[in-house]
Amino acid sequence: MDTPSNDHITPTTPAQEALDVLAQNTEDAVALDTLAGSEVLVPVPDDVSEEDVADPTAVALPVLEAPGGEQVVPVFTSELEMAELLPSVSRYRMVPLGALASQWPTSDLALTIDASSAHGLTLTSEGVRTLLARPQA
Repeated sequence: MDTPSNDHITPTTPAQEALDVLAQNTEDAVALDTLAGSEVLVPVPDDVSEEDVADPTAVALPVLEAPGGEQVVPVFTSELEMAELLPSVSRYRMVPLGALASQWPTSDLALTIDASSAHGLTLTSEGVRTLLARPQA
């Protein structure tokens, strides 16, 4: 008897589980806390030097224009999620989402997490700062 291969199944991260919950209930405090406490992959823009990439105090945000003209920063919960939307990305940084959110610009820059997935979430600039910002340790 042949056994089906499970090679295509990847483990779900706590951040992805939190996104699944938030897809059903955007006000779930536990899911928001889990998401804020998770690390995300932030693609490094091509024009950023290796010196700047190595600086632990600064993160260059990749800004994309979404349909309708909205400026968004894409971040991802896994390399697989990132490869789905941005297969050509060769460099990224792991950043605690809460720390990133606590320093989020006050402009109209939105944040999108796992944009190409069914559990993707996009937050306005205000939503990033109010829902995900956590004090830095």
